[in-house]
Amino acid sequence: MAPTPAVGLQLKSAVGADQTLRVFLEAVRVPEPGPDEVVLRIEATPINPSDLGLLFAGADLAAAEFSESGGQPVVTAPIPDAAMRALAGRVGAPLPVGNEGAGTVVAAGSGPAAQALLGKTVAVAGGAMYAQYRKVPAAACLVLPDGVPAADGASSFVNPMTVLGMIETMRLEDHIALVHTAAASNLGQMLIRVCQEEQIQLVNIVRRPEQAELLRAAGASFVCDSSSPAFLPDLIAALTETGATLAFDAIGGGKLASQILTAMEAAAGASAAGYSRYGSTVRKQVYIYGSLDRSPTELSRNYGMAWGIGGWLLTNFLQTISSDDVERLRARVAAGLTTLFASSYTAQVSLAGALKPEAISAYARHSTGSKYLIVPTLDA
Repeated sequence: MAPTPAVGLQLKSAVGADQTLRVFLEAVRVPEPGPDEVVLRIEATPINPSDLGLLFAGADLAAAEFSESGGQPVVTAPIPDAAMRALAGRVGAPLPVGNEGAGTVVAAGSGPAAQALLGKTVAVAGGAMYAQYRKVPAAACLVLPDGVPAADGASSFVNPMTVLGMIETMRLEDHIALVHTAAASNLGQMLIRVCQEEQIQLVNIVRRPEQAELLRAAGASFVCDSSSPAFLPDLIAALTETGATLAFDAIGGGKLASQILTAMEAAAGASAAGYSRYGSTVRKQVYIYGSLDRSPTELSRNYGMAWGIGGWLLTNFLQTISSDDVERLRARVAAGLTTLFASSYTAQVSLAGALKPEAISAYARHSTGSKYLIVPTLDA
């Protein structure tokens, strides 16, 4: 194995007191591992929607400026007042970015668990993964099956565990079927495959006709296009047939969450024994877990009194279940990395390439089905 260099590049995001975002590459020392730690050479790390908030801090990317410092790219952009109000704790403290990734263990501590990983290809959700090297606890590593490359394991945490977390939540809260928005995404297609395997009824909401056709071709039984004039009646029909009363909404803003609750109430009312001015007693729940639309969430409360809307975050959910259950879910992901939980990527870029204007304009627009993979071992 080649010797590990003393210094590697890491991508960081900084918020200035002058309301300016600065995203840049910094040379940092490659740390020595402690007894129960390992150092990875990161070979693949995805740009997830959940990474973009930390990376760009709500800055106005339309006004971004691109320059260089020390031969490396630098992106600067103004931060609007509305976004800046939530960033006081970030001012003056550059933060590393990247939720998850995969690579080869190139150095290991003296402990047996760490030593057992030396030379292995592993996946980690440790944060600060947009870097050439990363020190992590040995216990945090998921060893990839033999022959599975880092690119296939790079997205082994956020999307797969979110999919399984949604299904676990459905069962824990006594629902029988699911609704999912932005359903043509990598995550959405994973959810379709898992629901098919487990025979769970799933209502998929997409935003364009071609996305609807993509999901139908993948075997999805219930697909509703929110751009269609027939969206609401189509959704009511799908909810009536499936009995879905739990939705996970990746859009967040606008009227969609309210439309889902309205359709759930209409589906419940169709089988109600009689009229009640308080609506049906069927519990309806929408969890917002993404912010593809950053506008306010608009609610038109015409769906009775048995409903809820709230936020759902994978890390919070994992803290509510036992460590044995977390390990059970992780083991299932590991077994299905190239099948149920396979990810596809629009493009691969280097660390420097991720800061080029054309790449940012593509991955920062939250386009469903468009996913970039950073490969830190690539040259600029």
